[in-house]
Amino acid sequence: MSDLTKPLSIGLFGFGAVGQGLYDVLQRTPSLRTRITRICVRDPLKSRSLPAELFTYDREDILADPNVDVVVELIDDAEAAFSIVSRALRNGKPVVSANKRMIANKMPELLALQRETGVPFLYEASVAGSIPILRNLEEYYDNDLLEGLDGIVNGTTNYILTQLAKSSSLNDNAYADALQDAQRKGFAESDPTMDVEGWDAAFKTVLLALHAFGKVLRPDQVIRRGISTVRAEDIAFAKANNAVVKLIARVRYSEGELLASVLPTLLPRTDALAQVDRELNAVRLEAAFADKQWLVGKGAGGSPTASAVLSDLSALRYGYRYAYRKLLANGTTRIAQNWSVTLLAAGPAKEVAGIPFSNVISEERSGPSTRVIGTVDLARLSTLPVFRSRTLFLAEVAEGVVAEEVDGVVNERELADHSIH
Repeated sequence: MSDLTKPLSIGLFGFGAVGQGLYDVLQRTPSLRTRITRICVRDPLKSRSLPAELFTYDREDILADPNVDVVVELIDDAEAAFSIVSRALRNGKPVVSANKRMIANKMPELLALQRETGVPFLYEASVAGSIPILRNLEEYYDNDLLEGLDGIVNGTTNYILTQLAKSSSLNDNAYADALQDAQRKGFAESDPTMDVEGWDAAFKTVLLALHAFGKVLRPDQVIRRGISTVRAEDIAFAKANNAVVKLIARVRYSEGELLASVLPTLLPRTDALAQVDRELNAVRLEAAFADKQWLVGKGAGGSPTASAVLSDLSALRYGYRYAYRKLLANGTTRIAQNWSVTLLAAGPAKEVAGIPFSNVISEERSGPSTRVIGTVDLARLSTLPVFRSRTLFLAEVAEGVVAEEVDGVVNERELADHSIH
């Protein structure tokens, strides 16, 4: 793969939006000397825009072909994707993938395969679309001491929340209307569960935790709440307090302990992440030496994601592979069992009462509903049945949205300034 003059032959699995985007990009850049020679798809009856002889329905036509230099895997089925990737690596073929669900769930096996075969496996396109985050974490931040990262890594939920924040007529159907709008515009699937319940962001958080902190997590070790329980009054509450709701993926690190989460979060409008709208993604890093830095770009769509695949293909030409330096150096990082955050809980009073707040910053009651902001141990809360309630809106509250309690006393002037009563 280090011969920069040799034409690169690609065997492609999947021809959806990203696969078509990759094909179009390669057609427009002949100087790359890279071409897709075979495409394996599932449905032989589906009409295609390319010549029929380019397609196959037998994976062996790619995996067993000695003339295929690189396998690019861009299918939805995680189990089938793992089978394809495993076989390709064992056959000595480097692989580029965008399948965050497969990678997050199969990371221990994929790490073992890379060690066993010595064959590169790259997956920049699996996190935040066009944003070059994984290779930056591997190379630029390999020596800096990262203290945390947070970001918006799911374009579907960000589009929905943007529409809600900008709506001038919020009502009980506001969330459903915003979701339908996202589906009409192709930002959300007909079944949006993986996005709106936070699973997609959780898979990406697993990969960020690995490359930023060297910790291999399972997706179920990411504390996760989606946006499907957000109500019009929750959006209105955020607006009244000069804040917005965003689904934030976060990895926190302190003194050898790490906590990963995907949670709706109230951000002050002055926060840079609060200004990332529609399908855009952003990742913000906090490092001991470099301080805060962030990257922003399109997180969804055929062409943006294809650009990340193209970047991996280019890196393979130079013999690049992930070194996993932080993973190799990390033998002591633990998953935190205690981690206090400021949390908003809104919904039926009986359920809100089940949240184990260590102190309450503000409380507001309206009929059978209650809205409480207070301090809670997030790690402990995530283990309780109330955390999985489908009638509660739970959101982390970022610094700057509400006053903190000082020596057991709430700063009432600050609370008034933020319109919380």
